[in-house]
Amino acid sequence: MPRGDKGKYTAKQKRKAEHIEESYENRGVPEQEAERRAWATVNKDDGGGKQPGGSGQNKHTGHPAAHKGGKLGGKASAARPAASRSAAAKKAADTSSRHPS
Repeated sequence: MPRGDKGKYTAKQKRKAEHIEESYENRGVPEQEAERRAWATVNKDDGGGKQPGGSGQNKHTGHPAAHKGGKLGGKASAARPAASRSAAAKKAADTSSRHPS
């Protein structure tokens, strides 16, 4: 099977790659780079194609790529001044106390 052939991927994996690719393109990534990143993400998530004849069909994955965002999320907050973060926390606490759950 030639390199780049997507024959071993399931329909779900192909849809997943398409959605990821569209997301990258909407953020301004060039089309070819978006496609490359999308398939790299699917491979990282699922370990490659899952069709019969490929390795690992029906094998559970932990979806590692889907959990990457948490590692990146703290950077923006950490870059803000302490006073700004403190003010936001006080505002949230005030709102929370006025709207008990």
